[in-house]
Amino acid sequence: MTSKKTYLFKYGGNAMTDERLKEELIGNVLDLKRDGHQVVIVHGGGPFIKNILKKVRVTSQFIDGHRKTTPEALRYVEMALKGEVNGSLVNLINRTEFTAVGLSGKDGKLVTARKRFHKTEENGTVTEHDLGQVGDVASVNTRLIEILLESDYIPVITCLASDSEGADFNINGDMFAGHIAGAIKADEYVVLTDVDGLFKDINKPETLIKKLTIQEIKTLSDDGIIVGGMIPKVESCAIALNNGASSARIINGTKPDQITDLKAQKETGTHITAE
Repeated sequence: MTSKKTYLFKYGGNAMTDERLKEELIGNVLDLKRDGHQVVIVHGGGPFIKNILKKVRVTSQFIDGHRKTTPEALRYVEMALKGEVNGSLVNLINRTEFTAVGLSGKDGKLVTARKRFHKTEENGTVTEHDLGQVGDVASVNTRLIEILLESDYIPVITCLASDSEGADFNINGDMFAGHIAGAIKADEYVVLTDVDGLFKDINKPETLIKKLTIQEIKTLSDDGIIVGGMIPKVESCAIALNNGASSARIINGTKPDQITDLKAQKETGTHITAE
C-alpha cells in the first residue's frame, strides 16, 4: 500500500447543491479513508447563505463585490454554514462506517480571526472599507484536528471564527481552507470547483494548465489568466504551500471520478507546487 497521506478537501461549488453529486463525491473522498489515508473537509456555503438571507429578508450591501456582513446577517450565515451545510455533510458521512465531527473555526480556538477591511485605491489614495463581520485568518491552532485524526474521526470544518476578543467573523472559505491545509501540513490540499482546473482559455479544454509553481502565479495573474472566482482558489493554494502543505490541486467537484484519479495517483486538474 502507498504511504499514508493527509488530504484536505475544500468543498464548494455546484457539488454542494446537487444531492446526487454530493453523495458520489463524498463517497469517493471516503474511499481515500478506506485506503488508510486521513481526510479533513473544509467548506463554505455561498448559495445557502444567499438563500437564508433572502428568506429572512436581510438585504446585503456589496462593496466591490464583497458582501458586508452585519451582526444580524452573521447570525443567519452561521445557521446556514453550521446548521445546514455542516450538519448535512456530517450526517452523510455518519451513515457510512466512518464518523465525522462537525466544527467551525470557533471550536477549540481552532482558528483565530482578525477583522478584514477591503482596500481600494483611487488617484494614489487608499481607502479602507469596513465589511462588518468579515474576517481573515490570523492564526491556526491544529491541536483539535490532530486529536480527531489520531482518534480516526473525519473533521468537517466551516469557515467561521472568533477574534481574540470573542467577536465572530465569516471568513472566505478558500482562504480559510488554505490556512488550515498549511497549518496541518497536508500532503494533498484539494480545491473542488466547477471546472477541470485553471485554463489559459476557459473555452479551449486543451489549454488546461496541468502543472504550475507558486512563482508562476503572478505572471498568470498579470496576463489575465487567473481571474474572477479562480483568484481566491489559486491564492489559497499558495497560502497552503507557503505554510507547510506539500502539494495543492484544483479539480472539478462536479466530476467525482477526478477524486478516483487522485486516489490512483493519476495527474488530474491543475497541480500547484512550491517549486
